[in-house]
Amino acid sequence: MLTAARIFAKVIVGWIALTAVLVFAFKFVPVPITATMLMDENGATRDWESLDNIDRNLVAAVIAAEDSRFCNHNGFDTEAIEAAMRANMEGGRLRGGSSISQQTAKNVFLWQGGGYVRKAFEAWFTFWIELVWGKRRIMEVYLNVAETGIGTYGAEAGAQRYFGKSAARLTPNEAARMAAALPSPKTRSVKNPRGWLAGHARRIERRIAIVKRDGLDACVYN
Repeated sequence: MLTAARIFAKVIVGWIALTAVLVFAFKFVPVPITATMLMDENGATRDWESLDNIDRNLVAAVIAAEDSRFCNHNGFDTEAIEAAMRANMEGGRLRGGSSISQQTAKNVFLWQGGGYVRKAFEAWFTFWIELVWGKRRIMEVYLNVAETGIGTYGAEAGAQRYFGKSAARLTPNEAARMAAALPSPKTRSVKNPRGWLAGHARRIERRIAIVKRDGLDACVYN
């Protein structure tokens, strides 16, 4: 009979093997579906597009909105995490500190919601996609699996839904509005943002030029 230690070792080896298969496969092939899509009661409209067919304005917008140090960290932005922890301890509106890499790992391999167990798995997959995929592929996958509206996933489906055109031809204003809605795409309006959300979109739009000027998206294009 197998001892508990041998069973545990087999489970660990199996988990590592499964991780390797999935991570290496998704480096080259589109992610067919995610847990979030499967559980979405509104269905899942999505159109996978190469990063070459997604406007640079949207790449710059999500970096400006979600992860300004995307090109400079190893998957974990410790400054953002520490700032979020301090803000959350002080009360008020909760802030997240997850990088684009962490969000991609969660969206592709895991489920939504918090909890330390999911966060541990998220860290595991973040390490591996940073190591195997690299920044350009992480951005490409992120922009194809992120929820961009009710029952809508990815940049192309979002651009078609809100603007009736391809994600390859987004203006800075359109890209900024899509990026502003990403943290809560079911409740934040892309077409007609108002109040704080409209101001947030304008701030992102201004930062798009800064991202390009300072090369904050250089790891995606070089």
